[in-house]
This record gives sequence, C-alpha cells and structure tokens, in this order.
Amino acid sequence: MSYPITKTDEEWRRILTPEQYAVLREHDTERPGSCALLQEKRAGTFSCAGCGQPLFVADRKFESGTGWPSFFAPLPGAIGESKDSSYGMARTEVHCSQCGGHLGHVFPDGPPPTGLRYCINGVALTFEPR
Repeated sequence: MSYPITKTDEEWRRILTPEQYAVLREHDTERPGSCALLQEKRAGTFSCAGCGQPLFVADRKFESGTGWPSFFAPLPGAIGESKDSSYGMARTEVHCSQCGGHLGHVFPDGPPPTGLRYCINGVALTFEPR
C-alpha cells in the first residue's frame, strides 16, 4: 500500500525512538500500562508519532481497563484499516492514513455512540494539550 508520507527504513530509524520504530514500522505492541499517555486526561489532540497527523481528540478517549489508550472514534480520514491474522486471531489493524504507521487495533466492544474501541499503542502517539 502507498501513503502520502513515505520514508526509507533508515529515515524512520533516525526520527523515531527504537520503541516507536518497533510499533509504527514493525507492528509490535508495547507492554500494557507502560505509556504515560494512558493516564492523559487533558483536553487536546493525539497525533501520529511518525508523521504528526492528528488522529484522535481527547474527548473521545475512555478508560477501557486494557492498559492501552482507548478511543471510541478517530478524526475523519485519519485512520486506515486492514485485516490482521497474526497469532491465529482475526483482528482489524488500524494505521495512520498518511504514513501507514501501525497504531493498534479496533474492536467492537467500545462505548456509545460508536460501540468501537480503538486500542492504540501510546508510543505511536504524541499529545498536544489544547
């Protein structure tokens, strides 16, 4: 798949931390509860750590009890989806629509109004308070 923002692996490694590279470029998963953004409760915007595209706003974040930041809806056009059948499971992966960075997965067990839970690796995000 092709994205508006592309970089070589070397370029990604220069701008991302090793943890960010593992998640965004290699589809890794951070340890649950390991990211400070899990506890972030201020008004603001969560953006892709790879390219800076705004992805979620804080008023769509909720406490899911999973150990990862969870949101019930992304900003329009910010997220792409693909099938993920790794580890013998059928899941829906979510990625940044601008750079293709792996963010996490979406599940149908979230709160109203969407009923969705975007379970996102905090290391794949940056936060800008309003």
